[in-house]
Amino acid sequence: MRYTFLLYTDPADIADMTPEDWSALKEVYGQYIGALHEAGVFVDTDWLQPVDTATTLSLKDGKHVQDGPFAETKETLGGYFVIDVPDLDTAMAWAEKCPAAKTGKVEIRASAMGAE
Repeated sequence: MRYTFLLYTDPADIADMTPEDWSALKEVYGQYIGALHEAGVFVDTDWLQPVDTATTLSLKDGKHVQDGPFAETKETLGGYFVIDVPDLDTAMAWAEKCPAAKTGKVEIRASAMGAE
């Protein structure tokens, strides 16, 4: 079964990070990605550009395009992982190991299409 981890962070928590801080964070994520690969559960991952670069489109009540996020929130979506594991318990165990869980939140969602 495929699960997607949506990684949420408060931008204020990373606003003052130095290049050295970013380098250290990338190393921690690299180790996590390596562990996912080694376990054979890795499918995909990506970091997203900051929310202020987003464009939101809605056709619900006529075309509406908005610069920035759809809703004002304290925490923003910063990236994701997709893994393929047998069940939610296993997905939760991997989410607990995700570096984002220590500084923000990891939302876990099962794929509607299951494993492919």
